[in-house]
Amino acid sequence: MSTTTTLLPESQLGPAERLLDLVLTSSAHLWHNRPGIEVNGVWKPAPRKRNSPKARAHGPGRIPPGLYAPAAEALYSRLLDIYLLNTKLMAHFASYALKETEWRDLKVACAALMLVQPHAGQPIRDDKGAVAFYDDDFRQVGEAMMLFYESKSTKMMNPKAILRIAELLESPGIATLNRAAGFGDPGSKRPPLGRWPKAARHWLAVREENFKLLQGLVKAGYKETIKAIARKCGYKPQSQAFFEVLGWKQSQAKGGHRTVGLQGLNVIKHGPLTGMSEAEICEYIVAKKLSYKETIGRLPPEIGLTPAIMVTLLPSLSDRDLRILTPTLEQLDLLRDPEIKARWDRAIASATDQRSLNIVKNVQNREIREKLEEAADHAVRKAVSEAATEVEVHVMFLIDKSGSMQGAIEASKEVLSRILVGFPLERIHIACFDTMGIVLRPKAPNRAAVQHMLSGLHASGGTVHGAAIRALYKAGVRIPAGAQLLVIVVGDEDGESGYELANVFGTYGYKPAALALILNVAEGGSRGHSIRECSQHLRVPFHEITIDHFADPYQVPRVIRTLIESTGTAGPTAGASHWVEKVMATPILQLRGALSNRAPRRVHPWITGSFSARKNALSSLILVEVPSKGMVACFASRSALPTVGIFSAWWAVTLGLSNQLLSPTRYRLG
Repeated sequence: MSTTTTLLPESQLGPAERLLDLVLTSSAHLWHNRPGIEVNGVWKPAPRKRNSPKARAHGPGRIPPGLYAPAAEALYSRLLDIYLLNTKLMAHFASYALKETEWRDLKVACAALMLVQPHAGQPIRDDKGAVAFYDDDFRQVGEAMMLFYESKSTKMMNPKAILRIAELLESPGIATLNRAAGFGDPGSKRPPLGRWPKAARHWLAVREENFKLLQGLVKAGYKETIKAIARKCGYKPQSQAFFEVLGWKQSQAKGGHRTVGLQGLNVIKHGPLTGMSEAEICEYIVAKKLSYKETIGRLPPEIGLTPAIMVTLLPSLSDRDLRILTPTLEQLDLLRDPEIKARWDRAIASATDQRSLNIVKNVQNREIREKLEEAADHAVRKAVSEAATEVEVHVMFLIDKSGSMQGAIEASKEVLSRILVGFPLERIHIACFDTMGIVLRPKAPNRAAVQHMLSGLHASGGTVHGAAIRALYKAGVRIPAGAQLLVIVVGDEDGESGYELANVFGTYGYKPAALALILNVAEGGSRGHSIRECSQHLRVPFHEITIDHFADPYQVPRVIRTLIESTGTAGPTAGASHWVEKVMATPILQLRGALSNRAPRRVHPWITGSFSARKNALSSLILVEVPSKGMVACFASRSALPTVGIFSAWWAVTLGLSNQLLSPTRYRLG
């Protein structure tokens, strides 16, 4: 006997389900730095040679570097749908995206949406015309995302992201979506930018006042990006030092309104380091504290990048830079040095993505290749450990190796080799199946062992998912009381009915908290609905991710973490609700300045820990974050030195001052 189950159509999905589906299935990248081609609606890197057989097979059309509009419009429209269904959820999710993820393009899209949506703190008037209250100001969330600052954090937006927000909003497709949603004047020819110009000017002003921040960004290679931001938002600097550090010559505008930087501008030029020896270049790098990006394009061609110059530049490199530059370090034979090797090993251990699997293709040494593969393993392990903190989670992987998987089984092996290494061996249970199930166990917790385990899989036979469950039970797999079970199936989902599969789970005493499908359909093949229907009968959440999404090095840790975090209590939508509870627990980002309705008064930077008074200071409150003491409040006046008081973090929050924002900052009182 079999039964049929009515599946919930996409149009009836709630905002929680749509949000979880967006995180699991959206394209990870909207911008690409190299030419591409479009394959079945998906961006792919273009062949290096235009006349190669591969290039001719895809036709003459090449996508230039930059924003890939179809992916941007798809992601933005999904965010817009969620916003229209639940505005507050979108505000929490934008805050969550900034503070809890490293998905840079998602942060850009969320900030863009929050900056143009109409909830901007407008006064709401009663019947008599008096102001009754003020609407929520969710545009402030977008501003706070742009202005968020945390020293050496990978969560804050860099200049490239600030500029990309405007580029996204100016894209014709995005502008059309915003006008259709009522976010801008439908008759205007200009795309709605909302508060981006104001927030961008504030962002630039903070860096001009904290001059070392501006100099650091220039050293990091963002000079032209900062110029583009200033042009686009119409920023007027406080002094010509802004133009000098950017090497930006000024001329009078046609309207004659410019007053800064027209005379006596000492433009700092960074020309090539010609005429210098290798030793002199190294001394110059140390003296000027040059970064790798600032130096590499200025080296004389007759000298180039030598081992000595590279060693001199190492202190300027982040862990991510070191991983990316592994082929260069190998070519210069620097990884033989114990100190450099130790620093590189620490960089490998800190990986949060699987980009090293792409870098490994350009490395010759076997030991280095294996270490780079370890970096990818570390990224998944970190995602799993961070997600599985509330409850013990066991994961079953059921791998379809039936005849319908011919031509697709190799893709399953590659994805599984990226995923399985992230789970502790005692909490992962693997079985492959056709009409018979076979339990698989890796001999070691690393990529090589997983690849060895999967190497013998070949597509043949019929499809019975329950055979894998039966094999795991007979092998003694039991889920401890109080633990959650996540079942992930890799295949085309074409097998027995969902009702029959649900009965198999019940027969052997397994109670999945969620079912997930990594959909992999052979070319010309068809898919089924066994797993989706099974989830309906079991009344547990169901998640579907196409196998192509795992080709992106950033997607594997992100998807695995989200799947584990969404493993919740019973019910077909419980997983989404459980995960969204985490999103809603993220405080909505706020701008500082809650002490007064007036805008913060900008002043020159104050050095953390130093409280010397300025003679011309008006009555004001200065907040300085001191790592050893928490939040320090300094009151300054014309006639008195600042007095220092220690405020606890609780008081800082009570006053509406987030210690995650730019510090120090001065505010006018009253």
